[in-house]
Amino acid sequence: MPKVHIEFTEGEDKITLEGPTEDVNVAQEQIEAMVKDLVHRMDYVEISIDHKFHRHLIGKSGANINRIKDQYKVSVRIPPDSEKSSLIRIEGDPQGVQQAKRELLELASRMENERTKDLIIEQRFHRTIIGQKGERIREIRDKFPEVIINFPDPAQKSDIVQLRGPKNEVEKCTKYMQKMVADLVENSYSISVPIFKQFHKNIIGKGGANIKKIREESNTKIDLPAENSNSETIVITGKRANCEAARSRILSIQKDLANIAEVEVSIPAKLHNSLIGTKGRLIRSIMEECGGVHIHFPVEGSGSDTVVIRGPSSDVEKARKQLLHLAEEKQTKSFTVDIRAKPEYHKFLIGKGGGKIRKVRDTTGTRIIFPTAEDRDQDLITIIGKEDAVREAQRELEALIQNLDNVVEECMLVDPKHHRHFVIRRGQVLREIAEEYGGVMVSFPRSGTQSDRVTLKGAKECVEAAKQRIQEIIEDLEAQVTIECAIPQKFHRSVMGPKGSRIQQITRDYGVQIKFPDREESPAAQENGDDPGEGREADPGSPRRCDIITISGRKEKCEAAKEALEALVPVTTEVEVPFDLHRYIIGQKGSGIRKMMDEFEVNIHVPAPELQSDTIAITGLAANLDRAKAGLLERVRELRAEQEDRALRSFKLSVTVDPKYHPKIIGRKGAVITQIRLEHDVNIQFPDKDDGNQPQDQISITGYEKNAEAARDAILKIVGELEQMVSEDVPLDHRVHARIIGARGKAIRKIMDEFKVDIRFPQSGAPDPNCVTVTGLPENVEEAVDHILNLEEEYLADVVDSEVLQVHMRPPAHEEAKAPSKGFVVRDAPWTTGSSEKAPDMSSSEEFPSFGAQVAPKTLPWGPKR
Repeated sequence: MPKVHIEFTEGEDKITLEGPTEDVNVAQEQIEAMVKDLVHRMDYVEISIDHKFHRHLIGKSGANINRIKDQYKVSVRIPPDSEKSSLIRIEGDPQGVQQAKRELLELASRMENERTKDLIIEQRFHRTIIGQKGERIREIRDKFPEVIINFPDPAQKSDIVQLRGPKNEVEKCTKYMQKMVADLVENSYSISVPIFKQFHKNIIGKGGANIKKIREESNTKIDLPAENSNSETIVITGKRANCEAARSRILSIQKDLANIAEVEVSIPAKLHNSLIGTKGRLIRSIMEECGGVHIHFPVEGSGSDTVVIRGPSSDVEKARKQLLHLAEEKQTKSFTVDIRAKPEYHKFLIGKGGGKIRKVRDTTGTRIIFPTAEDRDQDLITIIGKEDAVREAQRELEALIQNLDNVVEECMLVDPKHHRHFVIRRGQVLREIAEEYGGVMVSFPRSGTQSDRVTLKGAKECVEAAKQRIQEIIEDLEAQVTIECAIPQKFHRSVMGPKGSRIQQITRDYGVQIKFPDREESPAAQENGDDPGEGREADPGSPRRCDIITISGRKEKCEAAKEALEALVPVTTEVEVPFDLHRYIIGQKGSGIRKMMDEFEVNIHVPAPELQSDTIAITGLAANLDRAKAGLLERVRELRAEQEDRALRSFKLSVTVDPKYHPKIIGRKGAVITQIRLEHDVNIQFPDKDDGNQPQDQISITGYEKNAEAARDAILKIVGELEQMVSEDVPLDHRVHARIIGARGKAIRKIMDEFKVDIRFPQSGAPDPNCVTVTGLPENVEEAVDHILNLEEEYLADVVDSEVLQVHMRPPAHEEAKAPSKGFVVRDAPWTTGSSEKAPDMSSSEEFPSFGAQVAPKTLPWGPKR
């Protein structure tokens, strides 16, 4: 290869050669031969693809077209937007050219069949449609895999969701999402319920149990204000009927709590510590005695005299009187005495229902405080009051304690057949006699002996009381009978109630024992010869063994318990409910029917859909049936009202509007149309641009008739304003455009908002780069034009100054980079070696002939003189 420097100029079809003349000529011949060979082996093709698809073919940052170039080893020229040309040229190896052509045409065909649709969905529903962790939008995308769904950035506060993909799939996805939005709208009814802040924790319940139950039963979303918020408003969201049900439940809780009162009592701060007592013993005794009221003292050192008492109204008043009485005693220098008594004596000293200790308090006018579980000293009893009264109460209590300390041992006769009743369940009955009667010890004979002698040891009064109680128990045992109550086995579970609660209540109320039979034997057992009746007559009308419930106890109590059991046997009534309402009665995943069954404690049977029956059966206790029937009929009325409301909301009208005004009515990011929709509570649909069968000038409005008409008037008002608008082209120096627009369009948006106009700047490559169009009402356009012309004058002065400054700051000419050379550069030619040979005349056709031209021979050869 000759010693020639070869330089390729990027972006131009030119190669520069530098070196000795002969070497340059040789290199040039070789390069031209290579180019001819390449041209012979290369192919090219031009394809026509609508220029609107060009940017998609190029891809983001050229990724798509660069991949095609690299993959097929071709060059692809896509014309710039300013040319508005659809021709794309592909050059390269013939096979690569054809492969690239095929792929580009396939992409174009796919894009021609593809469409983009802007779906207007209120932003408040976006998060719900997407799902908490994106699970719902993934489900939609899996259902329509060919459709790309793009939600706007939440910060943009836009209602426009963009769908892109094959036309048919986009339409299906649109209908699917519109139905989803319609369901969300139906379920987005919201009401605010003001509830006193102090009741919020009651509504929430322990561990959130109450609020969770209300949410599940009503199928609603319930939001409570933050604990540190001053708001008292609870917001309920869901279907209208469900929201009303949740609201009623919450208000009923507040009503139940409404008798809770809060009073303030003024007591000198210097008395507070003495009223609280050591480790809070004194004030705790008042709170426990008065039904668990809460008494709050101010922070020590605050100087406040205000003590707050909160709780049920009657108990608050009682606590207030006791607190004031105790404060009065403290001010008159009350006297305090502590006495000691074994903890097991305390219950006996207090007496049944507090009778004994109340008698001492009333006769002496003192306050007597027994230790609580939190107190370390469980023997200590404190008496407070005037000294004489305290001494008297002390004497009475010490006398009672002394009697309890005088231990005696007595015997009583108890039939051995009753012994087992007292010692079963590890002696639970005996432990309960001991706790109630001052720790009396009761000893029964050992099992297996026939002795009827029972020994009691303890304080005389306690022993006498315990003997009396044992005798009462024995009388009950001897008076016991067992009766049968026949209830069909299929109702036993209902009679028992949840976790046997109803049976437990009856046994407590009537002091009886109730035993249910084993379940009916399987048919196989009966075939083996077992008689399910165990000797009962095989009378078809007689009850089966598995139906018999036994009740043991006093006869009169057993009879009463039997009546209570029979009252628990469910009965059935039928209610006529139109078949078309059944699915709404059942509710989502059965939530509606479960709620009614739980509320009225009945079973509700809805017939199968294929039967199309109008009859719903309610089974339950007779006492509950009327309430359940009334509740079901009330639900039917609510559903009818909802149907009527839906019918009213389904009123639809169309308004004719020139399609050129549609973007203005929609507004930037759907802001204008969203405002109209929210203000008038309607749904507004614009025609599909890609549907040729759909009139493009018809806008549909759906909602209440009055609201739809108001929304129509609002749209027509906008149209009226748009029709009055004018457009004016303003010559505005393109050098100030960027400054007038501002960062991210902030400045121009401010101008448009201020003057209520629309301002459009020319796109890149426009014929007139200075032409700016201002559109709006005539007076607004005039003011806006004046404003931007003033800005142009101000900004243009800055531009001119900047350009002048740049001219003066340019480097000297000798420091500027050399311009790229044109054509071949030849060095060491004969005319540069110092000889007298002059340089060739570049304007001479003889010295520089055109290709193919006839040239007259020159007398002297070109070269140095010899």
